[in-house]
Amino acid sequence: MKRVAAIDCGTNSIRLLVADCDPVTGELKDLDRRMQIVRLGQDVDRTGRLAPEALERTFAACREYAAVIKGLGAEQVRFVATSASRDAENRDDFVRGVVDILGVEPEVITGDQEAEFSFNGATKELLSRADLERPFLVVDIGGGSTEFVLGDASVRAARSVDVGCVRMTERHLVHGGEISDPPTPGQIDAIRADVAAALDRAEETVPLGEAATLVGLAGSVTTVAAIALGLDRYESEAIHHSRIPLAKVREITDRLLSSTHAERAAIPVMHPGRVDVIGAGALVLLSIMERTGAEEVVVSEHDILDGIAWHAALDDE
Repeated sequence: MKRVAAIDCGTNSIRLLVADCDPVTGELKDLDRRMQIVRLGQDVDRTGRLAPEALERTFAACREYAAVIKGLGAEQVRFVATSASRDAENRDDFVRGVVDILGVEPEVITGDQEAEFSFNGATKELLSRADLERPFLVVDIGGGSTEFVLGDASVRAARSVDVGCVRMTERHLVHGGEISDPPTPGQIDAIRADVAAALDRAEETVPLGEAATLVGLAGSVTTVAAIALGLDRYESEAIHHSRIPLAKVREITDRLLSSTHAERAAIPVMHPGRVDVIGAGALVLLSIMERTGAEEVVVSEHDILDGIAWHAALDDE
């Protein structure tokens, strides 16, 4: 077993996993897993740059994570940055800050690499499940992009498209500097049209209709699952590998898109950083299920972060 640290810095959140990993079997034993909403991708879709306040929020989280990594004695650290830092003109500022704090350079990975890490992290422990048919379609709904990966024991096809909960919120739900609360029917239709076009692009590479099991990852999906399960607080163990029917996803999406900020914030499992973007994220999930014909989504708490950790353990091999 090797002690590794994996950091996933996305458009909306930055997450840390320190784990003991067997690079042969892929088995992970969590030592510390945590997340902060830093909204690194704030206004990137509009300005093309990372905002100074977004960078500072991210660097503050990095300083906290550096202390955890040192305290637990991780042998290998891997930092992966995704959609927001791919898109930004000033991403060099981001890279320098991370190197100064953590001593490792963030890998600004491609969408296809992101998809492979997500698939490996999500499916390693599903391969032995007799009740889940293959191939798996893993969908990772992030803040700025969504990854689609089809595969069995390995990836057959992958595609990343620029549709995520933050990007859709900022593009379609902001009017006069304020987020519509709740969205208008026209705004909802605009998100649906954007997602439909993105799904068309994804299908150019990934045969979505061949999926036998839909596996959903990341905060939008796990939050919808927590609401569907009626949890009074966020319980990772209950959410992990839960199976949420299409009808329930549609019901929750309609509820989120018709509610006010205060009503969404009052949902017990709602992270404060997701209140304004969860409606768009749920709509992305619903649109994917409708397009693929999935009757349910299998929700995984293991995702790109676990894939990064597994690959970090392999790096020394």
